[in-house]
Amino acid sequence: MNYFCRFLNARFGRVFLALLLLASFSFADDNIPRAAWRIPIGQPPANPGGRKPELSPAGNIDDGYWQGAPVGGFGAGTFSRSYRGHFERWHIKAGIHKYQDVPGNQFAVFAQADGAQPTAEVLAVGKPEGGPSAWNWSYPAGAGEYAALYPKSWFAYNSPHVPVKLTLEQFSPVLPDNYKESSYPVALYNWYAQNPGDKPVTVSILFSWTNMVGWFRDETPNLSGGLNNQNKNFFHTEQIRGGDMRGIVFDRLREGGVKDEWDGQFAIATLAAPGIEVTYSTNWDPSGDGAEVWTPFAKDGRLPNWEPELASAGEPIAAAMAVRFQLAPHERKLIPMALSWDFPIVEFGGGRKWLRHYAQFLDASGTNAWKLARTALENNQQWSGAIDAWQKPYVEDESKPLWYRGELFNELYILADGGTMWARELSGPSNPQHPSAKLADSFSYLECFDYKYYGTSDVRFYGSFPLVKFWPDIEKQEMREYTDTIPESNPQKYIWAWKAQHNTFALMPRKTPGSAPHDLGSPSEDPFVNVNQYNYQDVSNWRDLNSKYVLMVWRDFVFTGANDKEFLRYTWNAVKMAMEHLRQYDTNGDGLIENGGFPDQTYDTWVARGESAYSGSLYLAALRATAEIARKLDDSATARDYDQLFKRAQAAFIKDLWNGSYFNYDVGSDYKRDIMAEQLAGQWYANLTGLGDLVPSTMRRSALQTVFDNNVMKFQNGTMGALNGTGPHGEALTENEQVEEVWTGTTFGLASHMLTEGMRDQAFKTAEGVYNVVWKERGYFFRTPEAYDARGLYRASMYMRPGAIWSMEVPNESRGTTTARLGPR
Repeated sequence: MNYFCRFLNARFGRVFLALLLLASFSFADDNIPRAAWRIPIGQPPANPGGRKPELSPAGNIDDGYWQGAPVGGFGAGTFSRSYRGHFERWHIKAGIHKYQDVPGNQFAVFAQADGAQPTAEVLAVGKPEGGPSAWNWSYPAGAGEYAALYPKSWFAYNSPHVPVKLTLEQFSPVLPDNYKESSYPVALYNWYAQNPGDKPVTVSILFSWTNMVGWFRDETPNLSGGLNNQNKNFFHTEQIRGGDMRGIVFDRLREGGVKDEWDGQFAIATLAAPGIEVTYSTNWDPSGDGAEVWTPFAKDGRLPNWEPELASAGEPIAAAMAVRFQLAPHERKLIPMALSWDFPIVEFGGGRKWLRHYAQFLDASGTNAWKLARTALENNQQWSGAIDAWQKPYVEDESKPLWYRGELFNELYILADGGTMWARELSGPSNPQHPSAKLADSFSYLECFDYKYYGTSDVRFYGSFPLVKFWPDIEKQEMREYTDTIPESNPQKYIWAWKAQHNTFALMPRKTPGSAPHDLGSPSEDPFVNVNQYNYQDVSNWRDLNSKYVLMVWRDFVFTGANDKEFLRYTWNAVKMAMEHLRQYDTNGDGLIENGGFPDQTYDTWVARGESAYSGSLYLAALRATAEIARKLDDSATARDYDQLFKRAQAAFIKDLWNGSYFNYDVGSDYKRDIMAEQLAGQWYANLTGLGDLVPSTMRRSALQTVFDNNVMKFQNGTMGALNGTGPHGEALTENEQVEEVWTGTTFGLASHMLTEGMRDQAFKTAEGVYNVVWKERGYFFRTPEAYDARGLYRASMYMRPGAIWSMEVPNESRGTTTARLGPR
């Protein structure tokens, strides 16, 4: 059985109900999985890294290491609570990154053992700027542990001031092959409280939140542009399955439903029951000392049940609820809390409005926060158990390194947190080039927040592996979006930025027919309508984009059962057009395309000239994929044409680039003899998808071993991943930024390729270098960058490409197999 069949058998297609059945066997409690990544609460890394100092702070984000796993579903807007306990990162406005602590958004605990004095403290390390001075900010750094296995994360608190053991489990229902709940703007906070002592303890947990309606209006990197326009909070209660739901809705006075993307609601809620008391205050001043909340809470764990009829007149307002209960000696209780938000409208720079995917299960009013919180509380344990059941076979697989099992899931964060857009057009000017009736809602996420391009195709070639594995319907829809753009033309002229940097003025068209786009657009313009916002290079003449488009079509077909011929038929004309477009770059007629003497592929500062290993191997794989697609669609003439072209191109590739040990970078640039880590990227995809040998196996093994010996082991003693390029003897190259970088996603792709060739030890050694830098040493967790250098300093955080770690699961799930050969040679 070949790689892709094993991959198909292992993927969790159509298994949501099955996961629910398994929930009762899972670890849906405060037992944190061993594979979860861990760090002491609020304790800084010993050797934190940062952005490369030569990069301008403008447009190159570095928020520091106070980060944590995000909450929020795909396309719902997300935010995260850092491992020091503060809510700090905000991606509510689609495509916009904001980082700022909100002091009024906090958890706190009150505890009093029988016969002892009460104690109360905020469950966060350090008083934030502007934090209420009456509150007790004494929680010590390092007291307990933060853990993450996305979409879950945990705080295992161990404060010396509090006589109870508290563990917080937090998550959103991001579930495989689920296209409803995975989009919900909800977060669950499950508090597991245990009394380890021999005396009864009274416990109360405070949840405070600021009314942030109107705070996500602009593109500033913080919340300075927020406005409080008649904001109002109100207490609400409702009998639901499981108890008496009580909580607070954060709203504003308006007539009718919302009309703007900044408008909507938040809600916090919990369950009251016999022995569990819920008290509240719907209005306190987060810019004051906070005594109106803290004084009663610190006294006996209660709030005054105060609900004034007030709306803000420009000033911020906050609200809080407290859940009070008793713990007998050694007793343990679960206290669930939910946080929800409803901001259903997305509006980009061009003025077009979209309706978020989750809203289509409710309505577009923007007044459904309470309903969402209710759904979360009613399905809390079911969702938690389903997540555990999904993760269980991966995190308990002792045949794989522990660090790898954790990073597999933690790198999934970007699918929700990457400025993700999942929506349907609500209004805006028509565009006749795009079908008015979509097969499904448009979906994409950003290359990163520094390079704000949706669905960057040369990058998603690596980063989209988790989509096709766990959410194939989303993946195929995004590929349909790309398919629709292939025949499009946009003659708008751009200044060619790279040429301008080299003192040459040149103009280039935004898009030419037959070229696969670099991106689906930018949030600053009109994404999904105006593609190719990137203007650094002339992407209509890039040599990798069209090959990658074809290979992703083939991969998505193969990995989802190899039976969706309707998907192949939808893409077929675009595939043929894309491949025909590439033929113009075979200027010497040997069957193999040549690079154009400028950086015309994903390494967009690294010049390639003439035949090259990277673009050439991708082209070989695309020729094979095109022939196989033709056979699937009974187009025998096209299949024969591409079979013949492949043989000619294959011969030229080996003749021009093989040097006896590895494949040269190219034939005509100053880098031609250099060792490129990704010299056989096309063979990697061929191995994964059953396209067979692009080059003989002896050459592949020799090339990969050469890369391992030089780009991995001779770089920082093999502890930092694969250097993009080295000299012929492993010597460091310093004349080009991208040559001297490690790229996290391509390192994972290289490791995956090694696995397909049976080089298991080398593969995990290579990939572990990324873990060392990102998760272990430099504090880049939940902001995995595109690249870092020998100093461990990074470029482009929160990047799309590292999703390629899931490509390592394809050969991992196919141990002992050999590469498939699908068609005749």
